[in-house]
Amino acid sequence: MGVNQHDVEFRFCPVCGGELDISIPKPDEPSRLICGGCDFIFYLDPKVVACTILEKDGKILLLKRGINPQKGKWVMPGGYVDRKEAVETAAVRGTFEECNVRVRIEDLAGVYSYPGKLAVVIVYKARYLEGELTPKDETQAAEWFSEKEIPWSDLAFRSTTDAVRNYSSAKQARQALSE
Repeated sequence: MGVNQHDVEFRFCPVCGGELDISIPKPDEPSRLICGGCDFIFYLDPKVVACTILEKDGKILLLKRGINPQKGKWVMPGGYVDRKEAVETAAVRGTFEECNVRVRIEDLAGVYSYPGKLAVVIVYKARYLEGELTPKDETQAAEWFSEKEIPWSDLAFRSTTDAVRNYSSAKQARQALSE
């Protein structure tokens, strides 16, 4: 992480209002934003995203984004985790808010993060409980896709592609073991 991670996103201290300067507080640490007035260190933490992979009748649920970035591309249901919210709760809430479906978390499917990206994406395998599939809020469409129908070239984010691919691979491995 270099100085560019700070860009000019934050300029003033949230504690005393003093100007933030870029410096290295300890050897072997990246540069940080530090207040010249009160020495407050402003840690720029990642954004946590919680998603679900929901399968029903052999198909997985994907949503077409109605907002930028990647408007019109397909993603897993989910969204940002609110401060002090459990990640699993955020995944359940995000799924309902985006497509009107209630789910129960079954298992962790994967955690995805990439150099230069702010988001850490946590994906859970979920079980459908109830609700009529209806695009809501930031969603243009909500559809069930068989593995052969997945619009691979129209998936919105690397995390979506990686999570769906990993889920599909794991499913195939489980099926091979049960044969």
